[in-house]
Amino acid sequence: MSDTLYAVTNPATGEVISRQPTDTDETLQAALKAATGPGRAWGATTPVSQRADLLRRIADLHAERKETLATIIVEEMGKPIEQARGEVDFCVDIYQYFADAAADAMADEPLTLRGGTGTAVLRRSPLGTILGIMPWNFPYYQVARFAGANLVIGNPMLLKHAPQCPNSAAAIAQLFSDAGVPVGVLTNVYASNEQIADLIADPRVQGVSLTGSERAGAAVAEIAGRNLKKVLLELGGSDPFILMSTDDLDHVVECAVNARMDNGGQSCNAAKRFIVIDDLYDAFMERFTKALKQFSPGDPTDEATALGPLSSTAAADRLEDQLSRAREQGAEVALAGERIGNGFTPTVLAGIPSDADAYREEFFGPVASVYRVASESEALAVANDTPFGLGSFVFTTDPEQALRMADQIDAGMVYVNGVFAEGAELPFGGVKRSGIGRELGRVGLEEFVNKKLIRVVTE
Repeated sequence: MSDTLYAVTNPATGEVISRQPTDTDETLQAALKAATGPGRAWGATTPVSQRADLLRRIADLHAERKETLATIIVEEMGKPIEQARGEVDFCVDIYQYFADAAADAMADEPLTLRGGTGTAVLRRSPLGTILGIMPWNFPYYQVARFAGANLVIGNPMLLKHAPQCPNSAAAIAQLFSDAGVPVGVLTNVYASNEQIADLIADPRVQGVSLTGSERAGAAVAEIAGRNLKKVLLELGGSDPFILMSTDDLDHVVECAVNARMDNGGQSCNAAKRFIVIDDLYDAFMERFTKALKQFSPGDPTDEATALGPLSSTAAADRLEDQLSRAREQGAEVALAGERIGNGFTPTVLAGIPSDADAYREEFFGPVASVYRVASESEALAVANDTPFGLGSFVFTTDPEQALRMADQIDAGMVYVNGVFAEGAELPFGGVKRSGIGRELGRVGLEEFVNKKLIRVVTE
């Protein structure tokens, strides 16, 4: 194909930074041949210890190139520079974690026989070429989750990054090459949706890992299912933040603001629906809206900027449409946001009717929805009344209540009395329409691995 699908348009300025032509079909076939040839051979023959050493070099290069890497994604998707540096730091931790976990994670697992003679062992080995389809909101972090685990396993990877992130994709590929990752182990593909559909269907591709929208996840899963391919889907979220009791409301409000405003609200696992017990509702709402009034979109290259623009004009148009429909369908506007270019000042919605679009939709931007509840059971009912099930937050002074509610929340992750408690060693993923499978931690190393039984019978 000769059209230009991949381009960097700085969302803060509207300037087109660069364009990247879509790969030809011949280029894609060459990438697939490299992955299934030398890439597959590398994974099958390279000791785990050497793969771990590569991961450590990749971590070190992320640290060394932090400023350059951060600047790239500020231009691509408008992330404030300090947050961009923090994303690179998290990548360093992820690659170091996978390096440290590699030997134990890939070690043979002896199995106890209930009868018969001989031995049985579970041996973990590469599954084959994995296609990674990555989003724009965390251009390095999402790739680290995907690439770190598959490097441990030894799976060659094709990386299809978001159309607005060709420069960060190129920077990752160069970094991997400079770290000593051989040709065919990680290859960028600048492909159209039609070409990606063909890659998923190709028998040489053994699995697909996608982080993205529900629509993209459903499309990928449909093609993969038709071709009997393993999929890992990390999709959207509308995470509840439940406040039942507190000895420090100011701290809870600070956590609520941070959990909503990180990355300009453009995070699948951000707190989006704030569910507050009746006797704390008014005080919470007063302090929450007051704190959010302090945010205004600014220059993402400025060290002091905490809120940048949304990632694109299209993203800003979508959010504007959502807010317009929310008002038309009966939502109360407790704090009215304003669009400024591609950015928004924060909006707080309350009293959202259960039949309004805003009750079910995910807001990908600085918009918070607040719900008043009278009891623990009502809080759980509201929290679970969503098609999503990614993360969740519970704030309470009652430890038994915290665990009781954590057990009953329909989500893949529950954080009690804190935010930003994620870690490279902790599994990430959701249920319902938030996805299938897990990344990070030891659980994440089980997704694209061949767990081969080797049974030796003796007389």
